[in-house]
Amino acid sequence: MGITPSPECIVGKYLIYIGVVTPYGIRRTRRDPSTDVYILFNPWSSADPVFLDDEEEREECVMNELGIIYHGAYDDVSERAWNYGQFEFGVLDACLFILDKADMPLSNRGDVIKVTRVASAMMNSRDDDGVLVGNWSGDYTYGVPPTSWTGSVQILLDYASTKGTPVCYSQCWVYAAVFNSFLRCLGIPSRVVTNFFSAHDNDGNLKMDIILDENGKLDRNRTKDSIWNYHCWNECYMARPDLPSGFGGWQVVDATPQETSDGMFRCGPASVAAIKHGQICYPFDAPFVFAEVNSDVVFYRRHKDGTLDPVKVNTSHVGRMVLTKAVLHDGRRDITYQYKFPEGTPEERRVLEKAEEFGCQREKSSLPKGDVDVEILNLDVRVGDSFNVTLQFTNRSDQRRSADVYITGTVVYYTGVPSGEVVFKTPRVKLEPLQSKEEKVSVRGEDYMHKLVEQGNIHFIATGKIKETGQIITAMKVITMHNPKLIVKVTGSPRVSEEMYVSVEFTNPFKFSLEKVDLRMEGPGIMALKKKEYSLISPGTSITWTETFSPHRAGSTKLMASLDCAALRQVYGETELTIQP
Repeated sequence: MGITPSPECIVGKYLIYIGVVTPYGIRRTRRDPSTDVYILFNPWSSADPVFLDDEEEREECVMNELGIIYHGAYDDVSERAWNYGQFEFGVLDACLFILDKADMPLSNRGDVIKVTRVASAMMNSRDDDGVLVGNWSGDYTYGVPPTSWTGSVQILLDYASTKGTPVCYSQCWVYAAVFNSFLRCLGIPSRVVTNFFSAHDNDGNLKMDIILDENGKLDRNRTKDSIWNYHCWNECYMARPDLPSGFGGWQVVDATPQETSDGMFRCGPASVAAIKHGQICYPFDAPFVFAEVNSDVVFYRRHKDGTLDPVKVNTSHVGRMVLTKAVLHDGRRDITYQYKFPEGTPEERRVLEKAEEFGCQREKSSLPKGDVDVEILNLDVRVGDSFNVTLQFTNRSDQRRSADVYITGTVVYYTGVPSGEVVFKTPRVKLEPLQSKEEKVSVRGEDYMHKLVEQGNIHFIATGKIKETGQIITAMKVITMHNPKLIVKVTGSPRVSEEMYVSVEFTNPFKFSLEKVDLRMEGPGIMALKKKEYSLISPGTSITWTETFSPHRAGSTKLMASLDCAALRQVYGETELTIQP
């Protein structure tokens, strides 16, 4: 006899009994844990709301335990490997425990929209003792620094084994990665997405306000809005019978606690197609996601009496690029076009007008086009190096132009929050008619090293006022410092159950010691998480950490390692290997 569950069936763990009707009542068989059955969502079945009609996409977004998460800056993308580990022992039970901890009614657990919405709230510990505690302070004394994690397995197992004690600590990519493990584990196709230059905290208006004083100098105290260098969220694939046709498919869900939705810190599911077409009235939280990818950066000049005049609008800075991992190989795919039409096209303008009908405010004033441009050129910098920032000025008019320029370089967290100023220069620039000219600002390693936080970003803003015309010129650039890498090497014959060796090598390239250095490594199907701490790595010293492991699954996989300490975060290494049966 076979039993086929219905597509609307409740997802979870079922006990199976056989009942025999006798003249004396129903007798049932004894409880037998070996016949327990888990029912999951089924992306292979066309009757299921998560049906995804693309075998390669299913292989990637349901079956792949290895992921790549993008970070850094849009013109200098960094990547790191992640072990989602959705098939590791105990992870499925941990995911079902999360739904129990949320007190989610059993009758709702067959509804993928409700499951993803509840889970988006349960991934963060705000207001419901969910899985992860967010921490953007830089002080991680009482937990694991967010940059140290290499996978989700440990986090989910710790949460379940402590009966729901939130795990410390997380930032956006950890929330997104653990949420991704949860979704794939339950059979919901999902992927981690990174939005470069993500707008935040702009209550329903599509403006990120930067305030300048009368001379065009940045007013830090009055500039409140922050633009994250990048922000990670998830997309999951599902039908949306609650929306008009055409809005099913990929949906944004975001577990990072930023804004409350219906009273809890959660976000989504919001239809990506609806966001692209400006139809942001549909549930859930579409206006918030729309603003993250579509806000304008507006520079205002503040007069002595406190009034603000818009002087420059940058419409293409926010939501500059949206990336996710490619299907079945380690490349990246740019999915910006799924969120918005190309900048400056008539469709894009129409979409923004549509969003305004639903109450999103934008800066309307059309500003005259200036005849002087400034751009900060790209550069590749290793942590600790001294470097020059080049500003390129172009005079497009047939008259002379001169400007007092203010250049500030500020160390920022990846959330755009400033930590300390490292450069402040005020060159006077004189331009001949139709001339291009470069101005260099030198930054010394010793000026910024002791102020660097977390992920080593310095945010440069150049602003100024053209004397002859009163035009305000502005340019922004995030320079990401490149960290040294770990070297991961594997020896031994790559077969199931054979003993193999892995070594992680690192050399301290700095003029100072690294203290309390935390190393971690893991690999899906071959090695559970291992940790080691070095109390001190002196300048110029090398360390080598060797471990043995025996693969328990055949197939291609990765070993990944991370090194983390207060003075140096985001140091990773990985190696690929294929295990024979």
